[in-house]
Amino acid sequence: MFERISIDPKICHGQACIKGTRIPVHQVVHMLANGDTADDLLKDYPSITKEDILACIDYAASLAEEQIISLDA
Repeated sequence: MFERISIDPKICHGQACIKGTRIPVHQVVHMLANGDTADDLLKDYPSITKEDILACIDYAASLAEEQIISLDA
């Protein structure tokens, strides 16, 4: 996963991005959450691969498992 994700303070204000691009991980995850498919992303962003998309999902999942927050109000 981390072979495909980079965090550099000089690129996109230090947001996690697909390595070698300025495409933030959160943008990929949001697009998938809003109904775009991996094929849609590959068409819209020809510089990324299916493995990059999977790395974004894996990165987001690893962040989600690090914190336990009650969603009950």
